[in-house]
Amino acid sequence: MSDSTENDGQGMIVNPKPTAENQDWDGDDADRADRLRFEEEQAMIREQSEARAAKAAADAKKAEDAKKEAS
Repeated sequence: MSDSTENDGQGMIVNPKPTAENQDWDGDDADRADRLRFEEEQAMIREQSEARAAKAAADAKKAEDAKKEAS
């Protein structure tokens, strides 16, 4: 196999660049849907993380209060 067939670009990801007459190119509908889905997933992850941190803080305070009452 020669180098020219091994590096002919097959199987490579190619991201189209906007042309001069289309500077506002923002992908197609699927790209926009993927971006929206990603943003929603990130927001959900952030909310879950904050809820877990708040629960852990509340549990720690409850344990500390119980420890103070016991002594």
